[in-house]
Amino acid sequence: MNTQRAHLGLAIATALLLAGCGSSTDSTVPHSTAPAATTAPAEPATPSESADDFIARVNATQEAMTPEITSAAWLSSTYINADSQRVAAAANERMLTKTNEFIEQAKLYDEAAQSPATARALHLIKTGSSMPAPRDPAKLKELTEIATRMEATYGAGKWCVDAGDPASCKDIGQVSEILAATDTSTYDEQLAAWNGWHTISVPMRKDYQRFAELTNEGAKEMGFANTGEVWRAGYDMTPAEFQAETDRLWGQVKPLYDQLQCYARGKLVDKYGEKGQVNGLIPAHLTGNLWQQDWGNLWPILEPYKGVGSLDINSALEQRRDAMLSTEVNKAGGMGKLTAEQQVELGRKADFESATAMTKLAESFYTGLGMPALPDSFYTDSQLVQPRDRDVVCHASAWPMNTDGEVRIKMCIKPNEEELTTIYHELGHIYYYLAYKDLPPLFQTGAHDGFHEAIGDTIVLSMTPDYLASIDLVDKPEVSEQAVINSQMRMALAKVAFLPFGLMIDRWRWGVFDGSIPPDQYNAAWWKLKAQYQGVGPASPRGEDLFDPGAKYHVPGNTPYTRYFLSHILQFQFYKALCDASGHTGPLHQCNFAANPEAGKRYWAMLSKGASQPWQQTLKELTGGEQMDASAILDYFAPLQTWLQEQNQGQECGWSS
Repeated sequence: MNTQRAHLGLAIATALLLAGCGSSTDSTVPHSTAPAATTAPAEPATPSESADDFIARVNATQEAMTPEITSAAWLSSTYINADSQRVAAAANERMLTKTNEFIEQAKLYDEAAQSPATARALHLIKTGSSMPAPRDPAKLKELTEIATRMEATYGAGKWCVDAGDPASCKDIGQVSEILAATDTSTYDEQLAAWNGWHTISVPMRKDYQRFAELTNEGAKEMGFANTGEVWRAGYDMTPAEFQAETDRLWGQVKPLYDQLQCYARGKLVDKYGEKGQVNGLIPAHLTGNLWQQDWGNLWPILEPYKGVGSLDINSALEQRRDAMLSTEVNKAGGMGKLTAEQQVELGRKADFESATAMTKLAESFYTGLGMPALPDSFYTDSQLVQPRDRDVVCHASAWPMNTDGEVRIKMCIKPNEEELTTIYHELGHIYYYLAYKDLPPLFQTGAHDGFHEAIGDTIVLSMTPDYLASIDLVDKPEVSEQAVINSQMRMALAKVAFLPFGLMIDRWRWGVFDGSIPPDQYNAAWWKLKAQYQGVGPASPRGEDLFDPGAKYHVPGNTPYTRYFLSHILQFQFYKALCDASGHTGPLHQCNFAANPEAGKRYWAMLSKGASQPWQQTLKELTGGEQMDASAILDYFAPLQTWLQEQNQGQECGWSS
């Protein structure tokens, strides 16, 4: 699974956000506040309006205007054209204008003198914006146009093998398929596809520089040093404390990642010779993923014990889709009686039925825990398959369309394991929205943004071989030490391989925002951080004429990314707590809490708290502790870590950044 699961919404949706971004995965679209159109930021109201009255007005405004903002954002992602971009930019401008007014007024009140709920709401207003906007109307308008343009550039991005032949152009899904075929694509084919996709971000480079300048101006007007400090201030601790906390968590898990990187690099060298590594770094185009954040497609190369405990979920899902197509063809009198156009239409119908069935399968896990069924509008209004008639952003995301429980997802679902687990993940966001929908709008977001990303992934951890067998996707699994190692390796290629990537994107942006990474070093700094954290490097030098950060959606989409790192810590912490609640005994990796009412009750109780209290309190109510802790990851992967250490004996592990 890659963090295309990782959910994100658009710049329009993530720009605001009074309540902070709830996604995004890898993604989600948080609630927005928007006023009627204005041409200049309103002057802050005088303190004659009480803090309680002010918060009530903010909540009412957010409730009233969220549908307009989210609809504009939805259209800009699902109908990419000049009109939808114009509408989205205008909506974003109105939203940011009002946001500036609210932030300015919130600064007039002393949080300590307020009730806990009002103080909490004031804090969220002042720290919740992921795109702090300048108060100057012209600059605000410029910022929204840049944000929308970068989003659209990414969404419409294609690699054209022959610039003069539109038929040669490949979108992100087609490029990803080349990279994913690690057992059949050649070294040169993978390199060409990887290089090709990274051409789509070159036009963003100047836009991003200006974007950073404008948001930094907005951050300073809010009382922060820069945009990165605004992002780090939203975790119920100081920006410096938060950065130190992420360093501590990375220190807990780095030894496990180092062993995995060493093993993977060795196998790539076995396959490709010296081209399989670059000064101890893994070549970026050889991990089976555009951004090296998920190594699951390296399974044919890295599988510890060939065929042992094999879980061929892809074949099962493909067979179900093919069976749906056969049913439709038989209803129509057989393939021989169909025109080519009719065959295509029936194929599309089968794709949609398959995507719907996969989504309902994921829904059944949540309802099995005692959570409510999804509203009918979820299935009628979501984008489950890729349209044929227009450009869309296929990157998976979960959307709250209002503050009352209207929800949907945006995906381009295909019948494979990665897409299935992505759906389980996205529904985690959806059920979080539904759980806290009765709270005031300002509290309708995660305890912190890492919580939102962790909810669905906690469910994914419970998708054990036994669970998959219970829903008839695999046969009853073989139980053996080799099968355990294979299963853990598959999970580690998604979860452990992701951890350093989850840190380095914001480390780069924090540097851009605070000036330690100047514009003429954007690309060099990106690759320095990828080497430092991931042990990954390009096959050949990447110059400053390029803008490789922009080839990852979350950069042009302005979605803070440390949330995904935190989610990978929290999901194991949540998982262990729910396993304990379900009465599980034995190794942690064997736990499956599906259909356990006590686990469901405790999980729903946590989700229902939203952002109404500091995350430390919410975490304690579920896990018993107030500190994020990666020890559950080490517990879960203990068998694999021991095995990796044995396999890497005699190898020169480690790398130079």
